[in-house]
Amino acid sequence: MSKGKKGGRRINKHELGEMLLKYFSSQPNETFSFKQIFRDLKLNTHPLKMLAIDTMEEMAWDDVLSKVSDTSYRLNTKGQVQEGVFRRKANGKNSFIPDDGGKPIFVSERNSMFALDGDRVRVSMMARRQKHIKEAMVTEILSHARDTVVGQLKVEQDYAFLITEGNIFANDVFIPKRKLKEGKTGDKVVVRIIQWPTRDSKNIVGEVIDVLGKSGDNTVEMHAILAQYGLPYRYPKQVEEAANHIPADITPQDIQEREDYRNVLTFTIDPKDAKDFDDALSIREVEKEEIVNCKLFEVGVHIADVSHYVTEGSIIDKEAQKRATSVYLVDRTIPMLPERLCNNICSLRPDEDKLCYSVIFILDEEANIVSWHLAHTIIRSDRRFAYEEVQAVIDDMKRGVPHDKLTTKTADPELDKKLVDASLKLHAMAQKLRDRRFKSGAVKFESEELHFDIDEKGKPVGCYFKRSLEANQLIEEFMLLANRTVAEAVGMSSGFSGAAPHKVKGNNKRSKTLPYRVHDQPDPTKLENLREFVVRFGYKLKTAGTKGAISKSLNKLMSDVEGTNQQKLIQTVALRAMMKAKYTTHNIGHYGLAFDYYTHFTSPIRRYPDLMVHRLLTRYQNGQPSANRNYYEDQCEHSSDMEQTAQNAERDSIKYKMVEFMGEHIGEEFDAHISGIQSFGIYCEIDENHCEGLVPMRDLDDDYYEFDEKNYCMVGRRRHHKYQLGDPIRIRVARANMDKRQLDFALAD
Repeated sequence: MSKGKKGGRRINKHELGEMLLKYFSSQPNETFSFKQIFRDLKLNTHPLKMLAIDTMEEMAWDDVLSKVSDTSYRLNTKGQVQEGVFRRKANGKNSFIPDDGGKPIFVSERNSMFALDGDRVRVSMMARRQKHIKEAMVTEILSHARDTVVGQLKVEQDYAFLITEGNIFANDVFIPKRKLKEGKTGDKVVVRIIQWPTRDSKNIVGEVIDVLGKSGDNTVEMHAILAQYGLPYRYPKQVEEAANHIPADITPQDIQEREDYRNVLTFTIDPKDAKDFDDALSIREVEKEEIVNCKLFEVGVHIADVSHYVTEGSIIDKEAQKRATSVYLVDRTIPMLPERLCNNICSLRPDEDKLCYSVIFILDEEANIVSWHLAHTIIRSDRRFAYEEVQAVIDDMKRGVPHDKLTTKTADPELDKKLVDASLKLHAMAQKLRDRRFKSGAVKFESEELHFDIDEKGKPVGCYFKRSLEANQLIEEFMLLANRTVAEAVGMSSGFSGAAPHKVKGNNKRSKTLPYRVHDQPDPTKLENLREFVVRFGYKLKTAGTKGAISKSLNKLMSDVEGTNQQKLIQTVALRAMMKAKYTTHNIGHYGLAFDYYTHFTSPIRRYPDLMVHRLLTRYQNGQPSANRNYYEDQCEHSSDMEQTAQNAERDSIKYKMVEFMGEHIGEEFDAHISGIQSFGIYCEIDENHCEGLVPMRDLDDDYYEFDEKNYCMVGRRRHHKYQLGDPIRIRVARANMDKRQLDFALAD
């Protein structure tokens, strides 16, 4: 082929366009990088390469190609009409998210057909205007995400209307006075939409279905957050009554049918303010086997047997299935199960006989599994620990306090010595499990959680960071081990007892239905963007190779940036490259944990997938056939959706308390760092308390700033001053808007 050679026939743009179209059409589902395209089409001169890049840019503009990254394209196989989810923004920058997960497409307000956030819609692509972004027009609303909204009432003489949270509608919701349910101006209410807007009428008409109370009241605001996400804020009476009729007594038959661990040293470790204890650990030394030349320990991971009390299809089960998860707001927990079950009958409280579903391991001192089995058990916890109490024992041991002086501060000296020995032995094993996990390629991201001290009226009076302690890791590693082990037993068809299942080869094609917890590999494009980004700071990152090689490179990057000025910046960008974990019956493994099989088995009090797993494990232990995969896949999808919804509500409650807390510091100055860059301003996070606010673009009045999205920065056009993600900055608290849950900062200089 002579077109790439000097002196050969010159190729024009039209011919190159035809070559490119033929090339992409031959493999319509593949993404090609510039390097691949230049090589395959033998474009080996600089002018030809530049012409090809310009041609592909135009083909992408004309929707012939789809731009995957700055240096890669694929054939656009999408039609002009697509279906997906509509996302409404208060600033009018609405978007359409295609079902295939493609890039968002802009939808102007006039072309939105009054679709609401989360609605499923059908759109038609609009003809592309010169030098304008791609736009879509909503042609049909396939289904509304929900029919209730939350907001503040304003009652006039002849009519009333609702001012919605976040101004999600272009127009306020009109409410006839007969539909107010005695609501008054200033009340927070839940409204059901009874008339949607049409092309002829833009009015949205609703009726009040619940008056939450006066705006500003703590409970009212927390209930408003829950209602905003369609989450329940009270328990149905009939469900609580059903829970009250469940017998709490353990019968002789229950004991006879279970393995009895009541005389084995057992304890729980939980947050100091926890009320539902759904997991416990037991440990005892066992007799050596002849072939083993080291100490062996039986470690029991005991999980509350919720499935014994909550029967499938019951009124309690249906409510739990609908909720799918407990929700943890700043000042309260909205439990998945009625309080009598989660905090009483099922909770593994000390000095009470409790029914459990347990994974019993025989481990050597290096935490290697010699054997294991799954069993329904009865236990009796000897002690309820807070994480801080166990951490104190670990810290004392590290400081060299003599072993006989270590204490867990129990009244019984003999029990106290046993608990010290047990906690330190389990700690040592957990650290070995943790070290092996990271050597196998698990991804290591250290995170801090913002928590508030709340007074009796719900007002935040202080804040602190919750960091993962070694005591947390003790529990975490044994829960991970149990979750992994039962998942491998089902996924690899290796049974529920015997050697470590991850050492047994199995046939995944015959595996029975199970809800897995999966985590896909990082987005390749985002990972490549991360690599290009960190190179500027002198760091390296592998983006090709095995999963283990990439994750080890990520861990090295996180280790290298620790303690540097770029730590927050690079951690933020790296997290954006990660995929979200979810539930599904189609196992692809868990990338972040470096496990081929993983499920959730250890928290059935607060997660519905764990309850499903308990029931399926019992079913398979009893020799019954595999369950209906389609049914459980639907339940997995619902549980994943509800998990995300609960997390959004939790974040909103933190944001509300953050604004309320910082409202007491208006005018004060703080050291901060830039935590986010958007076209409308700079997000800053205060160093001492992690409260985040926005410096609006209008306040950056010393220059005309341009937003560089790719490089996470804002650059002044005249003076070239740069605001970079992660940069230190001094701010002043300017405004705290409780209604919008919005905190505004100003530059202190």
